[in-house]
Amino acid sequence: MDSAYLLECASLLLRWLHLIVGIAWIGASFYFIWLDNSLKPPADPALRAKGVGGELWAVHGGGFYNPQKYLGAPPALPDELHWFKWEAYSTWLTGFLLLGTLYYLQAGSYMLDAGKLLQSPQAAVLTGLATLGGGWLVYDLLCRWLFGRSQLLFGVIYGGFVLTVAWGLDQLLAGRAMFLHIGAMLGTTMAANVFFWIIPGQKQMVAAMQRGEAPDPIHGLRGKQRSVHNNYLTLPVLFAMISNHYAFTYNAPHAWLVLGGILLAAVLIRHFFNLRHKGKLAWRYPLAGGALLLAVLWWIAPAAPQASAATATAPTLAQVHTVLQARCTACHSAAPTLMPSAPAGLLLDNDAAILAAAPRIYQQVVQLKAMPLGNITHMTDAERALIAQWYLAGAP
Repeated sequence: MDSAYLLECASLLLRWLHLIVGIAWIGASFYFIWLDNSLKPPADPALRAKGVGGELWAVHGGGFYNPQKYLGAPPALPDELHWFKWEAYSTWLTGFLLLGTLYYLQAGSYMLDAGKLLQSPQAAVLTGLATLGGGWLVYDLLCRWLFGRSQLLFGVIYGGFVLTVAWGLDQLLAGRAMFLHIGAMLGTTMAANVFFWIIPGQKQMVAAMQRGEAPDPIHGLRGKQRSVHNNYLTLPVLFAMISNHYAFTYNAPHAWLVLGGILLAAVLIRHFFNLRHKGKLAWRYPLAGGALLLAVLWWIAPAAPQASAATATAPTLAQVHTVLQARCTACHSAAPTLMPSAPAGLLLDNDAAILAAAPRIYQQVVQLKAMPLGNITHMTDAERALIAQWYLAGAP
């Protein structure tokens, strides 16, 4: 069986599984942050006497629920205690395997760009791995240093760090790989928070209760810190996951700044919802986030094509077909050699298909320079200019 087809199958199955377990993790994270922000002090004296600090009533799926949160630990542990950890672990594991399958095994196509500093697939892979590990180490040091201090101060410093890493990767890797590795770095940090801090802290609290001792509240405070950070990182990670479908973002000039603006907008919007769950409506945050998103999209919008009349010197369809045959049909044909099947079902191996796809060809090849992917077939600037002249002359 063809190896390219096997890689495509692995990508499909891993992406599907990653999406499933990611939904489970994000859903649990969003629910518990909402729950924590929505709890009210109990009116029942008996609940307060038991140590319950907050409760709420909810209805869902035809049933009524009454979640309660203890100020510290309950007087006695129940026989069955539910843990929320495998959602995080399985999301990271499937994400890392997907990153390895798509990017690390195909680094020459997905991570390199002729205009960037790194031109070795091995160096690109090592850079990606260092980003994941180094990102966690810096974040963890910041959390230890700023524990108990202003969350705004932490956010400003950590945001500056993420932006710096994005700038560095933008000098080294293709824009698509830079965007995805910033998301992978944040996702690794989120999973590491669960693995190294949140779950171990909970285990120490449970162990103390089993010994008949009062749990040290520091474990709950540290776990809460990391859990809140994970909540704010969720929307940035989700954007990074889908960004590979939108070349106009990662191929824009100063792509690192584009990414920084979009991630900041996501954090502002998430902050609005967290405040709303506490009963505070602060519309300035989503309005600022939305305005920032619109400003970024306006900034990176490609110039509209300027139509011109066809002339005797305008490139012909035959000339364009020759370029596409040399640079594009290794993927976009009925029998591709670099892919198991034509991406997006786009075929460029006959004149009728080329004419039908002319606007897409102009956008991807000329405006965005997103194709060929990683310029693996070495399309020249002169060839891009020829396609531009042909299209602007009315694609004769």
